Amino acid sequence: MTTVTDMDTRGMRHCETTALGALLRHEGLDLSEPMLFGLGSGLSFVYWDSKSMGFPFLGGRVKPFELTRNLAAGLGLELLVQETTSPRRAWQNVVAPIDAGHPVGLQLDSYHLDYFGSKVHFGGHVVAMYGYDDHDAYLVDTDQQGGAVSTSLTSLAQARAARGPMTARHRSFTLTAPRNPPSPQGQIIPAITACADAFLNPPIANLGHRGIEKAGRLVRTWHQRTDNPRRDLPQAALLMEKAGTGGALFRNLYRDFLAECIQLLDSGHLRTGHTLYTEAATLWTEAAALIAEAGESDDARYLVQAGTVLCDLSRIEREAMQALSRLGSESPGAIQP
Repeated sequence: MTTVTDMDTRGMRHCETTALGALLRHEGLDLSEPMLFGLGSGLSFVYWDSKSMGFPFLGGRVKPFELTRNLAAGLGLELLVQETTSPRRAWQNVVAPIDAGHPVGLQLDSYHLDYFGSKVHFGGHVVAMYGYDDHDAYLVDTDQQGGAVSTSLTSLAQARAARGPMTARHRSFTLTAPRNPPSPQGQIIPAITACADAFLNPPIANLGHRGIEKAGRLVRTWHQRTDNPRRDLPQAALLMEKAGTGGALFRNLYRDFLAECIQLLDSGHLRTGHTLYTEAATLWTEAAALIAEAGESDDARYLVQAGTVLCDLSRIEREAMQALSRLGSESPGAIQP
């Protein structure tokens, strides 16, 4: 059995930030999950539907691995990414750093993992791997999935080789911190304003605040969109609240990130953004509950109420991001300890 020493295997709420936290703690950089999410400019929104999908999907974060790239760039981390179509080379890309004492991040399809409780295909799942033996791989996943977990090498190979939406070609990656990394506090404003700019100026109507407004209109039609509302509507609500989002479609994580930032920077715009995202987080949980109730009761009137809440959310989040986008134009003072 080969394992990386001094590995902190605690799980968090979201898969990519869980993996990032595990890799960075091994590098001596211990940041909270909300800080990892926020410094990675992770918040977003997408209304995703296509003819090939059985039911629409509401996403609350940037696309898989973009958060990792953003965080590495902001903190001056060396990010080494490897992809290949060869299963043999893919395995060597993993065991080489582990044998050298470094954990590795993997992007894969969670459906194939032995320990995964919900058998749903998701090709954007991210884990940290820190060991292996002749039969199993040892991983760090979310707290919901068990934190320190193991899966057979066969299942890991299947998960990494999977093809479909959001999958990557056996993607693995390592993070190395520089000897004198930039202060995370100094990256707060660039990370927030970049996130706000993307949210306020989406290239298509399915993204950002425009996407939430679109969802508010279309969610009212979801009862006709499915032949099994008792299955599909609660499932959609579950994905919003429980599927590694930290609750409220990642808004709880961003709210908590902004709360941490307020302790570090004195800014009225920051406080406004935090107040509005606190309200937004509550409303996202309410919207999910209404969507679930529409399915459980087979009553489409709850979807009309959910649509109203989503339209309110489009306005609230737009106002929040407008305030946060102004962080770059003011001179917030650091709060002295």
